[in-house]
Amino acid sequence: MAPPLDGIRVLDLSRVLAGPWATMALGDLGAEIWKIENPAGGDETRSWTPPAFHGTATYYLAVNRNKSSVAVDFRTKDGQTIVRELAQRADVLVENYLTGTLARYGLDYPALAALNPRLIYCSLSGYGRTGALAERAGYDFVIQAESGLMSINGEVDGTPHKFGVAISDLLAGNAATQAILAALYARERTGKGQMLDIALHDASVAALINVASASLNGGVNAKRYGNAHASIVPYQTFDAADAPFVLACANNRQFRDLCESVVARPELATDERFATNAQRVANRETLIAILAEDFAQRTCDDILAACAAVNIPAGRVRTVEEVLAAPEVAERRMIYDTGGVRTTGSPMHFSATPVRTPSAPPALGEHSDAILRNVLGYDEARLRELRDAKVID
Repeated sequence: MAPPLDGIRVLDLSRVLAGPWATMALGDLGAEIWKIENPAGGDETRSWTPPAFHGTATYYLAVNRNKSSVAVDFRTKDGQTIVRELAQRADVLVENYLTGTLARYGLDYPALAALNPRLIYCSLSGYGRTGALAERAGYDFVIQAESGLMSINGEVDGTPHKFGVAISDLLAGNAATQAILAALYARERTGKGQMLDIALHDASVAALINVASASLNGGVNAKRYGNAHASIVPYQTFDAADAPFVLACANNRQFRDLCESVVARPELATDERFATNAQRVANRETLIAILAEDFAQRTCDDILAACAAVNIPAGRVRTVEEVLAAPEVAERRMIYDTGGVRTTGSPMHFSATPVRTPSAPPALGEHSDAILRNVLGYDEARLRELRDAKVID
């Protein structure tokens, strides 16, 4: 059967990460994605090298599969006309420009909704389109700092750390995808589109989850625990004799089995200092020192096998290369070759309406003629005229 969003058209005016991440997910689900790019270089991430693959930054390749690239300069009158005409034929528009930028070109929500009342207009920004910070640029690194995410990430006595990926962008992109899908569902009932206001800062604050709840309801100002857990012990990384691993012992049954079957110290399970999770948290340092001494004398494989035998969650700390080569990744079809460009796949799996088989990220302007010809009905003379005027490429 066709993918879930087959027939949905998305006008993608976004660049860099949060917006492209959202539209790539919609493309995976079967939507047709028209990626609008500046003819002078396109999406900024195309040049974010090194590393590169055949001259294109791998960063760009990571979030732009299943899209068609239309190189249009909408700073020109003709370029604005093209975007308006595409918006009239689109179901969804996604943009992440600074507040007020698209309004200068008549491409904001009120202007386009007047032309297409069914349009779902998703606006991504750092701090939202309302409020005192609405006009401030949103950068993932800054928002990780300002949202509190960095304050809980890093070693206990070290400095706050950012995540290894642009997590605030990804959180906002996921929120945008969810909101778009909900708005499409709402449109089935109302027949009308709407504007979606998605902020990186909002998404990052929401992602504080239990840490925020502890502050709001328990008066606890979170601190860093490194690779340990604030409320569960033992739940952290350990060093085996040959490699690091993680242990996630989340309840008293698992802790008892850990003591009896993995470290062969059954007396620890009944020790009044460790008998309950609350007691283990209170006596964290003493317990961790005991376990760490045992683990340091054994191989990682030996420890993991012992944990698996009694259903205690544990796993080796793997490199990215090890993960991408792992059999479970292949079994779940999480790596695709799209004609030379290898890409991760969608994490969404459907029994009846499978996601689209990935297509390669497009070259800049690769589909300009095809989209303008097939969607807008432009003839060859008009295309030449626009190209000569440097409106399209």
